Amino acid sequence: MSEIIVVLCTIPPDVAESLARLLVEKKVAACVNIVPGARSIYRWEGRVAEDEESVLVIKTTAGRFAELCALIKSSHPYTVPEIIALPASDGNPDYLAWVRESVEPEP
Repeated sequence: MSEIIVVLCTIPPDVAESLARLLVEKKVAACVNIVPGARSIYRWEGRVAEDEESVLVIKTTAGRFAELCALIKSSHPYTVPEIIALPASDGNPDYLAWVRESVEPEP
């Protein structure tokens, strides 16, 4: 049984929905929450930058992470998109089962 993970990804607000929809349609994510209104301050190319972003909260399995990561990288407008996976150490068993059923290939 594959471990459930939560993946965080920041993205420009105008493309957040299209990427979220693509991840679910391609079955590499069971669900993606779009959290608008993030303000990011970061160092890029030797200077401090600041941008308005949305945060994608992506639920998937560790077994689908490589595909999810590749799809984000190929579809994301940033040169180096933030893609951070966190283990879901516990949760509603019914929800966790739904995540697995939503993203794992059928036998």
